[in-house]
Amino acid sequence: MRSFFSILGGMGTIATESYVRLINHRVKISRDQDYLNYILVNHATVPDRTSYILNPSEHESFLPYLIEDIEQQNKLGPDFIVMVCNTAHYFYEELQKNSQAPILHMPRIAIKQMVSQYPTEEKIGLIATRGTIADGIYKNEIEKVGKEVVLGGPEIQELVDELIYQNIKEKGIVDVALYHQILQKMHDDYGVNVIVLGCTELSLAQEKGSNHQYQVIDAQSIIADVTIDLATRIRKGQDKQSLINHYQKA
Repeated sequence: MRSFFSILGGMGTIATESYVRLINHRVKISRDQDYLNYILVNHATVPDRTSYILNPSEHESFLPYLIEDIEQQNKLGPDFIVMVCNTAHYFYEELQKNSQAPILHMPRIAIKQMVSQYPTEEKIGLIATRGTIADGIYKNEIEKVGKEVVLGGPEIQELVDELIYQNIKEKGIVDVALYHQILQKMHDDYGVNVIVLGCTELSLAQEKGSNHQYQVIDAQSIIADVTIDLATRIRKGQDKQSLINHYQKA
């Protein structure tokens, strides 16, 4: 297969399914051959990212598992790689060093889109896993563009954990009412007009529960659109690296 990209998924599987559904349904097609060429690596047994980041001495690192995936993809030669897990970007630099293909940086691309879409907003809400909050993946990207990060109080994280883990990861369901409650509390109690969804399970919640009035930056939705644009233009012969730089450079 020529002109294809690879997806590092399975972290978790239901969120990866959401991403694949987005790219399949958003690409413009009039025949089977118009769909995108891709390889999906649904590596469901990658150790929990948040557990390791919060307590590395007691939990197995997920880095060796992802490096193994990268090395397998090096043999296949994709044009680029999409990693469908925000928290896994904790090891982005190490993974990119081992990859012969460019790895799209989902948080960086999402925040670049945020600046373009909401240039005057100074306070940005962030909801994510405890691992993503702790490692500063999104905080650093948001502060780089001169914005203030608002996380909310501990009750917000407890609700987010319930939505991500007890609902989506453990039961495979989305509690849309709970998702809307989180957005409402971030807006009403903490005064943010734009909320970054820093977890692909939250992106799944947005897909299932988009009928609300709040402004969100959905990283998985954004990376899906970028994936389609890149894959389509690379297939037409446009320069891969310049296209990727367009999305990832400040």
